[in-house]
Amino acid sequence: MVPVTTMPIPTTTIDPGTLPQTRQLPTANDPLFLRNVQAFWRAIVDDDPTEAMPFFFPLSAYIQVKGISDPVHDYDTRLIPAYENDIHRLHSELGPDPSATQFSSFTVPESQAEWILPGEEYNKGSYWRVFGASLTWQRGATTRSFSLYSLISWRGEWYVVHVGPPTQ
Repeated sequence: MVPVTTMPIPTTTIDPGTLPQTRQLPTANDPLFLRNVQAFWRAIVDDDPTEAMPFFFPLSAYIQVKGISDPVHDYDTRLIPAYENDIHRLHSELGPDPSATQFSSFTVPESQAEWILPGEEYNKGSYWRVFGASLTWQRGATTRSFSLYSLISWRGEWYVVHVGPPTQ
């Protein structure tokens, strides 16, 4: 479980998707992951999907992984709109005053992560995948959570690809 944190924000100038995949299993304690979770939460509260884009699987990595004829088109016309719609849906679940909510934790069931091989899930590359991550939030004495369908890895970092179940 990832607690609320005020860790410094790491910066990078290299697009990780331009580098080759590694077999490093991500952790939920990584500073980049924690920054991405915070950006995801802010995006939900603000109803602004652009704030959550750092937590979304990079296009350049998706091109390396996906074994379909036009991964850029799939990314731009299916994955990104679904992610944006999910951010809007989660925002609406916060109720009439989203600013009154507080982030509590983000849980990744890391022991359930699986290494996905080429040929599975229409892929030409491998990655770690985990189902059932969740974000917990509070408003006063009420605690609730959102489930995320799946996270996948790139170079030892977790990223969101599907908040809700994937669409074809």
